[in-house]
Amino acid sequence: MKNLLSSIKISVPEKIFLKDPESSDLGKRIIEHSILLIDEIGFDNFTFKKLGTKIGSNESSIYRYFESKHKLLLYLTSWYWAWIEYQLVFSTSNIPNPEERLLKAIEIVTQTIKEDYDFSHVNEVKLNQIIINEYSKSYLTKEVDSENKEGYFEVYKRLITRLRDMILNINPEYKFASSISSTIVEGALHQHFLKDHFKSITDCSEKVTPTKFFQDLTINAIKPK
Repeated sequence: MKNLLSSIKISVPEKIFLKDPESSDLGKRIIEHSILLIDEIGFDNFTFKKLGTKIGSNESSIYRYFESKHKLLLYLTSWYWAWIEYQLVFSTSNIPNPEERLLKAIEIVTQTIKEDYDFSHVNEVKLNQIIINEYSKSYLTKEVDSENKEGYFEVYKRLITRLRDMILNINPEYKFASSISSTIVEGALHQHFLKDHFKSITDCSEKVTPTKFFQDLTINAIKPK
C-alpha cells in the first residue's frame, strides 16, 4: 500500500480552495505549517497573520490559496478523510470475507494514527489531533447546508457510505446502516478525545482501543435476528 499511496494525489473538492496548495512549494508550506500551528495553539487562536509569520510570507499570499481560515480547515479535514479513504480501499480490496473486510475497515477509520512519510508536507499524527479536537468546527456553522450543496463534505460522506455498503453486504436487512456508519466515524473521534481527557467516562484506554469498541458494537448490532 505504501508504494501505491506514494504515487497518488489526495483529492480535495476544488471549490474549497482558490489555488491548489499542492501546485506550489508555498502552498505545501501553507499546509505543512498550518497543521503545526493549529495543533500548537488551536483553531480559534489561529490566524493567517500568525501563519504568515511562521512561513516568512505575507498574509496576503495565503489569501491567494484560501479565502478564510474556515476554508483552510475544510481543506485539511477533507484531505484527512480522503487519506483515510485511500487506506481503507487499499487495505480491504483483497479481503473476500465480508465480516473480516468490515472489521478491517473499522480498524482503519478508528485506529491511532501513525505518520505516513509518503506525504512529507503533512504530519498526519498532528492532523489527526486537529480532526479529533476541531473537526466539528468545520460543519457546526450557519453555512453548513449551502456548503454541503457545494460538495465540501463529499469525501467525508463517501467514506461513511463505504462503511454502510460493507454493513449491508453482511446484513441487507439491517435498518440503521447509515446511522451506525456515521457513528463509527464520528464516535471514534469522540472516544479518542475522551481517552485522552476524560478517562473516567470511557472504557477506552491504552489496552482497550476505540477500534475494539466499535468492532464489537457494530458486529453485535448488525447480526441478523
